[in-house]
Amino acid sequence: MSAPDHARRLAYTTLLVPDYDEAIAHYREALGFEVVEDTRLTPSKRWVVIRQPQGGNALLLAQPGNEEQRALIGRQAGGRVWLFLHTADLDADLAHLARQTGIRLTETPRQEAYGRVVVFEDRYGNRWDLIEPEAGLAP
Repeated sequence: MSAPDHARRLAYTTLLVPDYDEAIAHYREALGFEVVEDTRLTPSKRWVVIRQPQGGNALLLAQPGNEEQRALIGRQAGGRVWLFLHTADLDADLAHLARQTGIRLTETPRQEAYGRVVVFEDRYGNRWDLIEPEAGLAP
């Protein structure tokens, strides 16, 4: 069976967070995300979508609905790098991240075949690659 031939795209990636407003503030300040949508669905549930101002894939912030989900905050990828953020200026972004509360750089920048990269953890323990792609390799 082959996939349909019409256009599709991955729209959102769910990111478990303990508190909507705290997470919005963290990702806004630390990574420059903006709120695309914030709609109350129930007294305890909101539809909160954040994204980089330049566009691209968006994150759907979700508060856990039970203890099993709560235990996965910051560990949705089992300890692996899970989110990948491209930049045009790794050094400037590193200087900004180093000043942010809740961001932990886990290594020094390194050169790979695809560009310069550094791994950091956000406030919740999610591991990110911050990548300055080699010329011609950016999506």
